[in-house]
Amino acid sequence: MMRLNKFIAHYSTYSRREADKVIQDGYVKVNGEVETNPATQVDEMRVDVWVSGKHVATTEKYTVIVYNKPKGELVTKSDPKGRKIIYDTLDKKFRHFIPVGRLDYATEGLLIMTDASRIATALMTSGLERIYKVKIKGLISEAMEAAMQNGLKLDDATAGGHSESDVVGMNFAPFYAYKIQKNRTDYSILKIAIGEGHNREIRRFFAHFGADVVDLKRLSFGGIELNNLPTGKTRYLERNEYTKLRSFLKQEGIK
Repeated sequence: MMRLNKFIAHYSTYSRREADKVIQDGYVKVNGEVETNPATQVDEMRVDVWVSGKHVATTEKYTVIVYNKPKGELVTKSDPKGRKIIYDTLDKKFRHFIPVGRLDYATEGLLIMTDASRIATALMTSGLERIYKVKIKGLISEAMEAAMQNGLKLDDATAGGHSESDVVGMNFAPFYAYKIQKNRTDYSILKIAIGEGHNREIRRFFAHFGADVVDLKRLSFGGIELNNLPTGKTRYLERNEYTKLRSFLKQEGIK
């Protein structure tokens, strides 16, 4: 909750003093009713505010960044074992940012982070496409391809999981797409597109077929691309990426 005058000053070009005046002069409507008290408390997530017939949009009230996570960093706020975490590398101004899902210690690539928990939750629980580049030991078999196309249900998916994980069974939805780039007896490389982000899902999938994942890198999430962002660096979303994100959030009923 915040004061109405602060809300208007924060999400428009009005100063706090100017906001006080337009409110007191009767030019502000809150949820369809004229409001003349600048100190009225409003819920910034749900309130509908108009000033002189113009809507005060709150779509810019959150920030989203892309971080190119290196191997050897944990996606967590702290680690009792003293291992390196993403916040050791990130600028201090991003200390309060929330990661959208996790990339495990040995996985690198695109990690979306935001200062708004509702945005993080919406993205984490979505079926938005995640694209990965995967390098495995050995050949890509017909059985692997069939499972990528049709999905896979395992009562025991512990292979490929973390030794301390309590996840046992796992259902793997059909991959959105996959493209084999190399298929050799020593190692194979492919790009895959999936819509879920379960605990070490990709490593567990290939481990079921006896193939160890030796390199795993996320390239994109929901149309937000890693592109040429250097390892260990961050960038803000570009205008077109924010447009895509807002479109998705609108469909989900999230402001």
